[in-house]
Amino acid sequence: MEPPFAQLSPLIQALAHALFPLLDKPFALFGHSLGALVSFELARHLRGQYDLHPVRLIVSAGPAPQIPFREPPMHTLPDGEFVAKLRRLNGTPEEVLDHEELMEIVLPFLRADFALYETYVYSPEPPLNCHISTFGGLQDGHVSHGHLEAWRDQTTGSFSLRMFPGDHFFLNTTQPLLLQVLAHELRCNL
Repeated sequence: MEPPFAQLSPLIQALAHALFPLLDKPFALFGHSLGALVSFELARHLRGQYDLHPVRLIVSAGPAPQIPFREPPMHTLPDGEFVAKLRRLNGTPEEVLDHEELMEIVLPFLRADFALYETYVYSPEPPLNCHISTFGGLQDGHVSHGHLEAWRDQTTGSFSLRMFPGDHFFLNTTQPLLLQVLAHELRCNL
């Protein structure tokens, strides 16, 4: 029932405030697609405001933040065009897209998610000091291997890149393998 966040900075502040009491032990951050950007900016905020650092940042299917967004904005499209683009992205179940009443409820939240990403402006800061693990889909038509490799510039720690079979939403189709890899990545640090 709360209004969605349409700008990244207020979302990051709210997340940091909510999570801070839980960060008294080693922690990792994971984000997929827009979540990659959110987890990155959250790590930077926690470093700047609380001198807290994740032991690992795991980013999945999200281009490195220093790569500017170059596509026409989607969040301002008329409803029909917006829903058509959602269909092509293949991340929203058809049952949701075909349900008019449900779409009336979720459309403002989906638009806000796209606005978060499409209005983001990267601000250079020193790289993080945690390991960054980057995951991508081999058939992802939106995020290239080079976009993922560019995350290397965001850490002074170690960096790894792993590609999975599938498109932008490979985490849905390769879940058992992804969970195995995540468990391994976390055991390396925690």
